[in-house]
Amino acid sequence: MGSGIAQVAAQNGHRVWLFDTNEDALTKSQASLKKIMSRLVEKERITEEQASQTIENVQTCSEFDSFRHCGFVIEAVVENLDVKKEVFQSLEAQVDESCILATNTSSLSVASIAATCKVPSRVVGVHFFNPAPLMPLVEIVPAVQTASAILEQAKTLVDSWKKVTVIAKDTPGFIVNRVARPFYGEAIRMYEEGVAEMSTIDYAMKEVGKFRMGPFELMDYIGNDINYAVTESVWTAFYYDPRYRPSFTQKRMTEAGYLGRKSGRGYYDYSDGATKPPADTNPAVLEAIHWRILIMLINEAADALHLGIASRDDIDLAMTKGVNYPKGLLKWADEIGIQKILDGLDKLYLAYHEERYRASVLLRQYAAFNRTFY
Repeated sequence: MGSGIAQVAAQNGHRVWLFDTNEDALTKSQASLKKIMSRLVEKERITEEQASQTIENVQTCSEFDSFRHCGFVIEAVVENLDVKKEVFQSLEAQVDESCILATNTSSLSVASIAATCKVPSRVVGVHFFNPAPLMPLVEIVPAVQTASAILEQAKTLVDSWKKVTVIAKDTPGFIVNRVARPFYGEAIRMYEEGVAEMSTIDYAMKEVGKFRMGPFELMDYIGNDINYAVTESVWTAFYYDPRYRPSFTQKRMTEAGYLGRKSGRGYYDYSDGATKPPADTNPAVLEAIHWRILIMLINEAADALHLGIASRDDIDLAMTKGVNYPKGLLKWADEIGIQKILDGLDKLYLAYHEERYRASVLLRQYAAFNRTFY
């Protein structure tokens, strides 16, 4: 992720210092950047001159004092709060007071990271999506301590990199990693209940919902260790709200080392010659699977709006640009009908009597007054 962010900044004309304590990682990063630039030249997306300039713009370093002249630093280390705090303390000791310190955390508290700094007002969340050079969305997340001028500067800078930015409140998972939890969680729940096999659930979301990838395919692509860690982080941060509870299936896959594509095996086998299990193509089964996951996603989007996590437009923009959903969830809700979605959620709640299936109060309010999101 750090290398990808460095590439984005370098391609937009900035001199970049890429830091890592592992010299081998830095060497690999440089080699990877040269390879990527070469491919872009071959595809005629950039010129050789632009490729050379981008490579020249990225310098590597393994000491924090290399950042002393930087005006904007983005941290992209492991999702561990203690590690991030240590990094920010080391950074602050080296940079000028005017330097903006940004964290690429996907779900941790930006306020907690900022609190470790002597000048917390200059800390802001700047969350890229992987791969950073290709994914257009960046969530800009101000902590309660973040100065308004810092927020504006960070947003303006990332906008200038031709990224799509949205403003999110500093709450667990921000927009995307909060709203998207049912895409994975409800898919796993249905698999565990024996509703359908993984291949059928994936097929339903692609065939009926027109999602680019099914939930199990996407978890394998992201990495099951990463997806599980984010799920557990969001669940813990929300004081163990049942809506975000991780599954034993996720945990066991991670423990077994079945991490997905990067390990050669996840929910599917990626070894040479392996084939994916066939899917059940019964239209009724596919529709039921798609409906259950979709209404849970819409419920999360509605609740995010209700709690002021982001604006209506930014929520829909985040889900289409951050995880390639075929439609904004709130617009989708209007097309389906809010009362119909509410009825579907209430049916699940009556069947399970779990808080996991409680409908957002905003859906109830909108249904009662026959309102729409747009």
